[in-house]
Amino acid sequence: MTTVLVVDDNEAVRGGLVLILESAPDLEVVGQAADGREAVGMVRDLRPDVVLMDVRMPRMDGIAATRALAGVADVLVLTTFDLDEYVYGALRAGAAGFLLKNTDAESLINAVRVVARGEGLIAPEVTRRVITAFAPPTAPATTPLGDLTDRERQVLAEIGRGRSNREIADRLNMAAATTKTHVSRILTKLGLRSRVQAAILARESGLLHPLADDEPAARP
Repeated sequence: MTTVLVVDDNEAVRGGLVLILESAPDLEVVGQAADGREAVGMVRDLRPDVVLMDVRMPRMDGIAATRALAGVADVLVLTTFDLDEYVYGALRAGAAGFLLKNTDAESLINAVRVVARGEGLIAPEVTRRVITAFAPPTAPATTPLGDLTDRERQVLAEIGRGRSNREIADRLNMAAATTKTHVSRILTKLGLRSRVQAAILARESGLLHPLADDEPAARP
């Protein structure tokens, strides 16, 4: 069972999100918070698998709360706004995913499952902008990759292409558990907070070519 904390300053929105999430047999909402400060306190007590986080809230906004929860909980940011400052702010703060509130119920439930598996997800509406902003086609490969092994570089490149752990394991002929270990080591060595940040770094470092215009954007 995947446990979820829902964070939104609008009570009606929180209630709607709870109804959607609890319609899935494998998801359980263990708490609700009205702002980021309350969410941080509740996460430390409840230890949810995923925090569904709004951005615009009083006292402490969702970006600050996500930053405070880095390394403590996996945060899926859900907002009405797709402004660049929110997208980039959420990802830099360590969010595991970013979705817009116009997402349908099925996609929202699936996103929570993806984040709970330790993978990342960015709303299709903003994926292209994120790639363009962090890895323009002419950018040189100037970002250091620390002391990654050749295998870890291969795994990082696949993360950058939006592949899940299972897909990476199949593509590189590795066991799923080995893939998960490689991903964990990559994040630790590079000082990254989330898989999404790893995907961005892979593109920024020149490990792979940016997506072609006719290639669908994949899940980070």
